[in-house]
Amino acid sequence: MAIPLLICDDSNMARKQVTRSLPDGWDVDITYAANGVEGMEAVRAGKAEMLFLDLTMPEMDGYEVLEHIRQEKHKSIIIVISGDIQPEARDRVMALGALDFIKKPINKEKLAEVLRRYGLI
Repeated sequence: MAIPLLICDDSNMARKQVTRSLPDGWDVDITYAANGVEGMEAVRAGKAEMLFLDLTMPEMDGYEVLEHIRQEKHKSIIIVISGDIQPEARDRVMALGALDFIKKPINKEKLAEVLRRYGLI
């Protein structure tokens, strides 16, 4: 059964890059969100068992999405994919419930490594 996967990033190019970086044959049903508001709508609709989340977005940023997911007690597995690689950003997202943090631009091997580490592929 396909895993509901949400890719939430304000950059269409980044969303496409993440999609191209997914492991071959991984059975996912992809939903896209261009900002945190759309992302939370998808989470609430059950379309984000797994979530790849950018931090810097309009309307609602990734930190706010993480806070809402936590407050609303959703069970999404969240991997942050961001260009903000400061240690403070990583620490903050991990404290808010993210499983891991991958630096942009994402690369296929790194994503597969992280997914294998957690038994997700």
